[in-house]
Amino acid sequence: MGGLAHVLEGEGIATTHISLIREHTERMKPPRALAVKFELGRPFGAPNQSDFQRRVLHECLGILEYEEGPVIQDFPDLPPGNESDELQGWACPVNFAAPMEDISDADLVYQSLSQEVNLLRPWYDEAVKNFNRSAFGISGKTTDEIVRFIADLLVAPEKQKPPIIGETLGIGFKRMADDLRYFYTEAAIARPDQKTSDLEVANWLWGETTLGKVLVAIRDYSMESDDPSLKTMAVTAMVPSHQRYRTKHG
Repeated sequence: MGGLAHVLEGEGIATTHISLIREHTERMKPPRALAVKFELGRPFGAPNQSDFQRRVLHECLGILEYEEGPVIQDFPDLPPGNESDELQGWACPVNFAAPMEDISDADLVYQSLSQEVNLLRPWYDEAVKNFNRSAFGISGKTTDEIVRFIADLLVAPEKQKPPIIGETLGIGFKRMADDLRYFYTEAAIARPDQKTSDLEVANWLWGETTLGKVLVAIRDYSMESDDPSLKTMAVTAMVPSHQRYRTKHG
């Protein structure tokens, strides 16, 4: 979007846009941008929160008042989350055991992740039925293939090869990890009678599941990895900004 903004500005059209990754915007230096700390793919925050979305839009359009840039303005708030009265009482439909403490054995990690997937599967199937869609499938791998690869990458990253033909190790991991996150989050919101928010579901996934703990550990390793594809993904794309306080590098 930053590159397109420069082109449009060159034609005399004032531009502004929403930035989901501030670091990228700082490098592109677009004329005007509103930096937000939302999930990738959710530039206006949580769905079905029209008042909040309208605030984001007004903030973004307000930057057009600046005649010259570059200007990057930070949106101060996260999407509506845990403290909303109407969201109190939400819980994942499955009661997990606490995330495993020792994640140094690939086979045990595989077993723990497989157990989480198996417990969530009926609810994932219910979510697909209710919403008639799913984001799962971008990697082309099954849940079992993904779980096996992630467990092995966690324990022996130096031995792993790119899991998707024609892609780097980092991109292959990102697609597989995203698939598994989609599987978890879609299962978690399967019950239409319970209202929740992106932030509440994210707090559950990253703070209360073995998957979240494993993905944080892989990000910690990748930030110092000699593999440039892993390190590039780790900087901005492995853990959402509002969950990076759980990581070693923030």
